[in-house]
Amino acid sequence: MDRLSSTDAGFYYAESENAPLHVGSVAVFEGPAPSYGDLVRLLLSKLPQVPRYRQRVREVPLNLGRPLWVDDPHFQILYHVRHTALPKPGGQEQLRNLAGRVLGQRLDMAKPLWEVWLVEGLEDDRWAIISKVHHCMVDGVAGTDLMQVMFDLDPNAEHPAPRDWSPQRTPSGLAMAAGAVAETMTAPLRQLTSLPGPEAVSHGAKGLVSSARAAAASLPTLARQALTPLARTLTGPIGPHRRWAWSDAELAEIKAARAGLGGTVNDVVLTAITRGFRDLLQGRGALGGDTVVRTMVPISVRREDERGSLNNQVTAVFVDLPVGEPDPVARLASIRRQMDEYKKTMQAVDARSIIAMGDYMAPTLLALGVRAAASAGQLWCQAVTTNVPGPRVPLYVLGRRMVSAHPYVPIGGGTRISIGIFSYLTSMTFGINADFDAFPDLDVLSDGIRRGLDELVGLASAQPAAASR
Repeated sequence: MDRLSSTDAGFYYAESENAPLHVGSVAVFEGPAPSYGDLVRLLLSKLPQVPRYRQRVREVPLNLGRPLWVDDPHFQILYHVRHTALPKPGGQEQLRNLAGRVLGQRLDMAKPLWEVWLVEGLEDDRWAIISKVHHCMVDGVAGTDLMQVMFDLDPNAEHPAPRDWSPQRTPSGLAMAAGAVAETMTAPLRQLTSLPGPEAVSHGAKGLVSSARAAAASLPTLARQALTPLARTLTGPIGPHRRWAWSDAELAEIKAARAGLGGTVNDVVLTAITRGFRDLLQGRGALGGDTVVRTMVPISVRREDERGSLNNQVTAVFVDLPVGEPDPVARLASIRRQMDEYKKTMQAVDARSIIAMGDYMAPTLLALGVRAAASAGQLWCQAVTTNVPGPRVPLYVLGRRMVSAHPYVPIGGGTRISIGIFSYLTSMTFGINADFDAFPDLDVLSDGIRRGLDELVGLASAQPAAASR
């Protein structure tokens, strides 16, 4: 029986009516659009490579164990692949409105947790694919690898004919409960005894020492953040509706800003986002000189040999975006300093071991804890910002070239806005997802990110090349 990891189970349990936790994207292609039947047959031919897409989540009775992945005996691909079209003129505004409605709707938790929408009617003879997949199935980095399931590197690629498929028998409730109890009792023991005796003790001791050192090193940062004035207007209750926007950039201009001002690409990106939040708060009359917007930045700890695996291997850091600072160079320096500190801390602690600690937690407590945390609201941060590097080579679906892709990152737990960043070929896009009622001024943030990049590029062009890391 294939059981959800503790991290994936957390995402599953945190799902609620007002907080759907799927990730998604909108990919735009050169025309003409394929037929609905051709897309369905393509996906059917690819599904054997990702058996999870024919599986659904089944909870263990009484929450005696983490939920299981089981084959859906009633799987019907026509339910998961939808077909629609844009009203004229089929421009970006119409596409954003449609995608915002589609991506804002919950997935059916009783079925395999994904959808694909074929969208016709875009201007310039283009079409799009809107895709949704629940966060408990895949994280952003693994999701980039899984794009190869639907996408081809060769426009003339051939695809095998769909194969017949028979679901495996779903285990009974009694069998699930018995298996969960046995695993709960034996899994921690197996992990503790996976290494030879003295080596296991030494390994555990070293892990505790490194964790203690990392915690001690983090205390000054946590103390500073606890006293930092936050932009409280950005957090609060979340409703069922979403606003979604995006802002585009070229990788060349981001790299030019990095070369002229220093830091990493990620530092420059976070600085541009800081300008967007500064403009937003200034427009609301809520900007103070020492105000920050604290954003959670997920970090993948997936090893290279785990690429493509269907589970989440992520941790997170919290970065204070200095929106009250008027000088963009000083904003970049502040972000760069924080990221450097986090890199040192991450080197001192095994983040993968921290993630694995969830496997020792009683499954019932895991479910209750995640749900309680989600319903209590987010007091520590105001936003989520995640950067997923995409391919630098063209991708194709049924011979049609993808020209752009825009990411969708869920919101929840009182954090009412998220920014997903995705790069493809020579471009980068910022997909901004927000609570509908809380962000009627979402375009101010989107336009502000663009202005932030422009000001950094302008400042960089006037300076000699800085030493980059």
